[in-house]
Amino acid sequence: MKMKHMPKQLLNIFGTDGVRGLANSGFITPENSMKLAISAVKHFKKDMEDFKVVIGKDTRLSGYMLEPALTAGFIAAGADVMLLGPIPTPAVSVITRTLRANLGVVISASHNPYKDNGIKFFNDKGFKISPLDEEKITEFFFGEMKLVGPEKMGKAKRINDIDGRYVEFVKASFIRNLTLSGIKIVVDCANGAAYKVAPEVFWELGAEVIAIGNEPDGLNINEECGTTNPKLLQKTVVEHKADIGFALDGDADRVIVVDEKGTIIDGDYIIAIIATDWRNRGKLRGNKVVATTMSNMALWKYLNSIGIELIRSDVGDKYVIEKMIEIESNLGGEKSGHIVPLDYSTTGDALVSALQVLNYLVSNSKKASDIHNLYKPYPQVFKNLNKEIDIHSNYVKKTIFSIENEILQKRGRLIIRKSGTENIIRVMIESENEEDVEKALVVIDKAVSQL
Repeated sequence: MKMKHMPKQLLNIFGTDGVRGLANSGFITPENSMKLAISAVKHFKKDMEDFKVVIGKDTRLSGYMLEPALTAGFIAAGADVMLLGPIPTPAVSVITRTLRANLGVVISASHNPYKDNGIKFFNDKGFKISPLDEEKITEFFFGEMKLVGPEKMGKAKRINDIDGRYVEFVKASFIRNLTLSGIKIVVDCANGAAYKVAPEVFWELGAEVIAIGNEPDGLNINEECGTTNPKLLQKTVVEHKADIGFALDGDADRVIVVDEKGTIIDGDYIIAIIATDWRNRGKLRGNKVVATTMSNMALWKYLNSIGIELIRSDVGDKYVIEKMIEIESNLGGEKSGHIVPLDYSTTGDALVSALQVLNYLVSNSKKASDIHNLYKPYPQVFKNLNKEIDIHSNYVKKTIFSIENEILQKRGRLIIRKSGTENIIRVMIESENEEDVEKALVVIDKAVSQL
């Protein structure tokens, strides 16, 4: 089937992080999940005799619907399935490799509310599949569904010791002669996939652990907790006089840090502290780090001052990883808290990243608040636009040109892009001068109101 003969919706199945949408509608239905599974096997299996798939999920209610639907599709296409249950996204990446599976699948909508869900794939090396793979799967999805005969159907098996395997994997990234003894840590599990493993990791390394957001009920994932709403974590850290707090998102592939004063330390700072530590220990490959176009200009300035080159990628952790592989870097990430420590994980890993921060703080006898001393961020504003806007229209281009040349000049940046995970337009304004940011925001608000 040729691409030009396919329906328009063909190109809209995959976003920046798999297939995502409102559960039980659109592409996130049992029928379409089965079709997606069959299509993935048709693309990847080819002439292989045996084909193994691992499936993990977060704690959303709709996961109970999508997991058996995907399993049925894989079995009908001739693949064997290993079910991991609720487990962080990076754990699925790890287990895909260690079980020598051909494909890893995660049922999650990450930081989105429980009403949404998604399906994302990892290849046999634990990396998210390529855009070309997505195109091929989509091509099969809109084609004829051919199933195997009864004698060639796959089987399903539930793996019961995944939590322990992943906890040991994460702990191995912490410096062996260090301990977290005497350190009080608050961890916000976002009522998500890491609600069991996250507290266990820190406790087994010696910390006193206060866990919040660790009582999922299928409906409360990311609800007033986690990386998108860290207020509860900030409050809890201060109330309990904790040394540090970590907020995870629903599938634990991103992390935000809160210092002992309750101040947020975002993904840019996490990149900075890990890069500093790895450079000092001779672990930072090529003294190069990857961050996205949304990362603060002050991060670039700081890294440059200590001899580390920052290379920018498009937004999305798979684009970060793509650029890391291209330039042979072992550290990259996003301001949102997706941090990819490539020596350990082939995707964003909240818990491994948290331990890298603790590596530096413990080995250098630093407080979490000391991280703020690395650099002062440039004033930066983020705004989400819910209107249907053609960001490539002449009107939008003229508005951008006006702001960049008349207000920001060479002191700052304006970025307008479509979200790959939600149906919104994201706007970022940044400048050395806070007045520039405020003026640019007024112009944008006025321009949007006239659309």
